[in-house]
Amino acid sequence: MTTTNEIADQIATAHGLTNVQGKAIVESVFAAISAAAVSGNETSIPGFGKFKVKDTPEREARNPATGQTIKVAAAKKFTFAPAKALKDALNK
Repeated sequence: MTTTNEIADQIATAHGLTNVQGKAIVESVFAAISAAAVSGNETSIPGFGKFKVKDTPEREARNPATGQTIKVAAAKKFTFAPAKALKDALNK
């Protein structure tokens, strides 16, 4: 697993920055993606993928413990769809 600190360290090393500056950059990117998601906008990073919010409608489900039918409220889901370049790199 890669952490935000590890990503920040890689950015700092690659660009001659301090670790604090690298972490600030990573946090800014995540904040921008989060802000776009909260406002309902899609974030597209060419060669990496798209982050978007999808609406899931209300539906009926079954409680596995009792077998009783229950209603699951409508909700929003945050999804990521990888770009073709990333998919191809993963499947080499």
